[in-house]
Amino acid sequence: MAQLRSMEARTGRKLQRYGAQGERLVAGVVPLSLDKTKVLLVTSTTGGWVLPKGGWETDEAAAQAACREAWEEAGVVCHVQYDLGVIQEPPSLTPKAYQFFEVAVDKEEAAWPEQDKRARRWMTYREAAAALAKRPPLLEALNRSSIKKA
Repeated sequence: MAQLRSMEARTGRKLQRYGAQGERLVAGVVPLSLDKTKVLLVTSTTGGWVLPKGGWETDEAAAQAACREAWEEAGVVCHVQYDLGVIQEPPSLTPKAYQFFEVAVDKEEAAWPEQDKRARRWMTYREAAAALAKRPPLLEALNRSSIKKA
């Protein structure tokens, strides 16, 4: 399936999906290098490093949303390798349920929709685990992936 790419990032919550308990449904990726020794993280809008992720909208499947977010936030074209399952955010003011996918990066573009807002960086498992330590759902997604941990 060809991935449609726009230089405009989707914004707003008009098409946002919500779960049965009112939780926001979020789709994300664990983008691995071909040899599975590195993962691509992006800077969050509030600081720190995160996996590419964002709202799963009503006009797309979860895997499509995840790959769209990878394009918008990290500038990568990718394809899904594995469904890593749903990970619940610990109870908070805005509960979320994350649907993560392990993806293979087919192409890393020089220009992408959120390049002025985000940096991207390939990290080893150890570096990424340290960067995601305060984000338990994202660390769980990384740990569910097939990244080489040694």
